[in-house]
Parts: sequence; C-alpha cells; structure tokens
Amino acid sequence: MFTVTRPEYNPILSPNSDHPFEAAAAFNPCPILKDNKIHLVYRAMSEHDILNSNHSSTSVIAHAVSTDDAAPGTRFGNHRVLIAPDQPFDAHGCEDPRITELDGTYYIFYTALGGWPYSADNIRVAVAITDDLSTIKSKHLVTPFNAKAMVLFPSKVNGKLAALLTINTDRKPSDICYAEFDSPEDLWSPTYWAAWQKDLDSHKLKIRRRDTDHLEMGSVPVWTEAGWIVVYAHIQRYGQADQVFGFEALLLDLEDPRRIIGRTKGPFLVPETYYEEVGQVAHTIFPTGALKRDGRLEIYYGATDTHGAVATIPMENLLDSLLDEKSQGIMKRYPGNPIISPRPGVLWENHGTINPAAIDLDGQVHLFYRAVADGNVSTLGYAATSDGLLIERRSDKPVYYPRATFERASDGSGKNYGCEDPRLMRIGERIYMSYTGYNGQTPRVAITSIAISDFLAEKWSAWSMPEAITPDNISDKDAAILPEMVNNNYLVFHRVGDCVCADYVASLDFSKERITQCIEILTPRRGMWDGDRVGIAAPPIRTKAGWLLFYHGISWSKIYRVGAALLDLNDPTIVLSRTAAPIFEPQEKYEAQGIVSNVVFPCGLVLRGDVLYMYYGGADFVTGVATMKLSDLLRVLEN
Repeated sequence: MFTVTRPEYNPILSPNSDHPFEAAAAFNPCPILKDNKIHLVYRAMSEHDILNSNHSSTSVIAHAVSTDDAAPGTRFGNHRVLIAPDQPFDAHGCEDPRITELDGTYYIFYTALGGWPYSADNIRVAVAITDDLSTIKSKHLVTPFNAKAMVLFPSKVNGKLAALLTINTDRKPSDICYAEFDSPEDLWSPTYWAAWQKDLDSHKLKIRRRDTDHLEMGSVPVWTEAGWIVVYAHIQRYGQADQVFGFEALLLDLEDPRRIIGRTKGPFLVPETYYEEVGQVAHTIFPTGALKRDGRLEIYYGATDTHGAVATIPMENLLDSLLDEKSQGIMKRYPGNPIISPRPGVLWENHGTINPAAIDLDGQVHLFYRAVADGNVSTLGYAATSDGLLIERRSDKPVYYPRATFERASDGSGKNYGCEDPRLMRIGERIYMSYTGYNGQTPRVAITSIAISDFLAEKWSAWSMPEAITPDNISDKDAAILPEMVNNNYLVFHRVGDCVCADYVASLDFSKERITQCIEILTPRRGMWDGDRVGIAAPPIRTKAGWLLFYHGISWSKIYRVGAALLDLNDPTIVLSRTAAPIFEPQEKYEAQGIVSNVVFPCGLVLRGDVLYMYYGGADFVTGVATMKLSDLLRVLEN
C-alpha cells in the first residue's frame, strides 16, 4: 500500500519558444545525478518546418541542469541540444533518451528514426556515448530490428553489462526483454543480436496481463537491497479509442533480473491532471526515468508528448507492496468471518445480510445491516458485539423498514425496493442514519434520526420519518454526514454517477433543505483498480492528520475493492492523499462467490484505540469484519 504524489512544481519541462529546438514540446526526461546536480536528458521538438514536407517537426535529445543543488522543487536551466540527427540511422529524429553512467562513461540510449514514412523497419535503438555530458564521443546503431526504450543497468550483473529493452514496439505484441553483454562493443554488435534473437522467448519478461495490453520499458533500474525497481509503461486497450496509459512497477532479482520478485497489482498512475490530459497527444503519460533520493522514488515522465513531470512514492511503502503483493498487507480479516449470514428459515434476510453501518456506543458496536428478502426487498436488521468481532445479539425481525413513497415499489409490484446500505453518525445527542431509499427506479439518499437514549433502549419506533434529500430524478446514493460542522455548515458526502461528491447544508432539518450541489471529492482513475466508479464507504473519522475516508472502488472488470483517502481537517473537500493501490480486495470464497461475485463493500468503520474495525458486505450475501492499525495507515497516507 502506497501513495503517489505529484509535486506542485509540475511540470518541470514545458515548450519554450525562446529555444526553437523545444518550441513545440519538451518531454520524456531521464535524470542522472552528477556533482549534486540533476542532469536531464529529454526529447525536444521544434515547431513544424514548412520547408520539410516529410514530417511536422524534428526531435532532438536536449540536456538541462538543475539550477540549484538537487532538491524538491528543482528548476532546470542551461537547455541545449545534446544529440541531433546526423547519422543515416537517426536522420529523421532522435527520441526518448535513457541515460546510465557506468565506469565513468555515460551511455544515452534513444529511439532512432531512420526513414520516412516511419515504420517498424526504420524505428530502432541507438546509443550516444559521452564522458562529460557535453561532447558526444560516438554514436552507434544498437538493434538491427524494431525496438525502443532501452536502459542499461547502473552496475554490472554477474560481471556483465545488463540491459532491458522493448522489442516490436511498432509490431504487436511488444515485449520487454533482458540482455547481457561481455563488453560495451557487444551493445552494437550485429553478431551479438543475431544470436540473441535465436533464443528470444527466454529473454522476455512474462508480465503481460491481457492480449490487448501494450508494454514499453520505462525507467533505468533502481538498485535497492530487496531488488531492482523498474517502472514501465502499461497501456490498456492499446490502439482503441478508450486506451489508457498507466505506470506499473516490477521488482527484479539482483543476481538474475529475469526473475520477477514482485510487481504492482495494476497501474498506479494514470492521466489525471491538466498537463497529462491536454497536449500534442491527449490523455498520455509515459515513464522515462527514476531516482532514489531521501527515502522516495522519484519517477520522471512525459505528459501528452508535450511536458516533462515528476511523481514521488515513499520507497519503504512501495517495496512493502511489491514484496507483499499477494497478501492484504496491514488489513487483517477476522478468522471467524462471516460474522453475519442469512439464517435458515428467516425469510426477510434469506437473500443476503450485507453492507452494515456501525457505531460504537456504551461499550458495544451496534450494526445495522441490509437484509434482502425475495423479490429484492431490503429492510435493515440489527446486531451487536462487545469486542467488535463476535456477534452477541441479533434482531429476530427487521428494525427498520420502508415507510416513505420514495422507498416503496413505484410500480406496485411489491418487488425491487427498500432501504439499502446504511451509514450511522453521532451528531450531538442524536444518531443520524443515511441510507439509499429505492423505489425500483431511482435510488435516492434518505436520512432519518433518533435520540441516543432511544437508540440504546432499542426503541426503533422512535426513528424520525425519513426525508429524501437528493433530487427526485437523479440516481444518488452512498451518503454520510461529516460528524462536525465546517464553517457553520454540515458537509454531506454522496455519490452522483461515478464519483464521490459533497454538498454543504446549513441545517440537518432536511424537510427544509435538500442537496443541490455536487462538489467532486474523488473521481475514478481510468484504468486503475478504481477506474469505473467510486463511492464513500463509512463516514469519515477525524485523525490528527486529517479526516480519514474509506471508499469503495470498482474496476472495469467489475471487482469491488477498498481504498483510503485523507481529507483536510479545515476543508474536507481537499484531498491530501489517496492510496494508489487498494487496501482491501476480494480474496476469500465468501467475498468472491455469492449474489454478486468479487465484492467487498464496507459501510461501517469503528475506531477503538489504535485499531480500526471495518464492517463490509461480501459478494452481496454475507457480512465480514477486518481490522488494521490506524497508525499504520496514517504512516502511508501522511508520507
């Protein structure tokens, strides 16, 4: 589990009309440290040359140096052309460099365009060699076949030079491959590459998830004691209108980089910001370099084939995720799960006991769970536990049921309606319950309340008449009220469409006021684990670092997972951080198989001391509980 941060000083490179060679674009940077300065080599593009009819502009490899000592917020100056097209193999452009220093020599691999029109036959890897990052000593064509994005390991592996490269980038499918060399001259030896190709399958890293994925090498490998970290480009639905560019990471064995020790479960960065969405090639990000500094991995990348940018990840958290990819990390399931299941012969819950709200009062955790009967009719049942795990009491009949017209079947069929997915909040001396009121056509947010004394006495008839607080004709659900006022207003979280929204209301008397606004808080990250839809899980919990918000995310493959975000204490519409990977996902049989497969759906969260208890529905049929330490989660989110 880890977070990804885009610094406020992004983008670090942008087109500059004062420099004709980068007037159209400055992107795909690769960094290297030298004399406590960051040196960038990057792809620069000129504006269209009207006297050159072959293509719109010329790409060169440019060089820039940090204006101050290497530090966060670094700016870059002294922009100049380092590698220009001057050989038959790169006559039509030099693109996308990767730089490695080895034994005092800098090797800059780049994509060489050797013909027009561009084709797989004239797009290959070349290398430029320099001792001082100022003068190019020599240039060589490396691959005699179609390839891009070659990187040299920054130290020898078993006494040999080692490299990763992408082959068949312009023929499907592409593959990331490993190569070893006895000497630098082997890098550009046709004899070496002819022998290497004869055993091509043995060189491929087996990382393709789907046939439609496109892979391309990204950063120079970064050494850690646990293994080599490699960031690479992962493009879903490649070549289609809805393709998604993303970043993934591998952890490779130090002695045998062909062996994959760990990998991220999916993309951890996709286009989201304006400079990643708008440019020469919209909705595009592409990793080209990385540095390990100050306990963080800095990932350098191109955005929309226009800008250069950087993102950072806490190194310890990233390594934990890569080494622990098959487990749930810091969140642990209760061995006695499921804690609530449909009871034989109890008709009002025979199709599911799921998605419980939770509140800790008077030494007990009180759970209100959604109970589903024949015809998809939902009411709410009650259960209680003293230790937060073992259910000690449970109602023998519904404790809350549909009363208002917006939660009863609008077609008179007596099917497909009810009270769904509750959340409980203590505000003052009352308990407020938000839930989805469903009439068979449009789900809406409903809110009711009860005095704490009546709640503890289980006087369920004392619930106030519910109010539908969202518009009549708009699907809106997954709601909770922030339990403290913000600037003399209450903040109501809810879900409209595919994103988590919020709206401020002056009063909790919803007979007089409805939600009228959707302030976007969290949106789907297209192509990631939460790329199809997100919704609030439990009401946010105040911590010293901010409001802790759990949310559910749904992927394109319709798997429901759980993530966490940290919201600003003074303005909870501001997201301070958000987990890049899920903190919880379906694994057990009761989560993978049921009414709806592969679902974990929490609606209740309780904090006791440093332990969080998360109550969730599994596969739309049963209820489970999982625990984690708040301090462990905050260490990730605060980093």
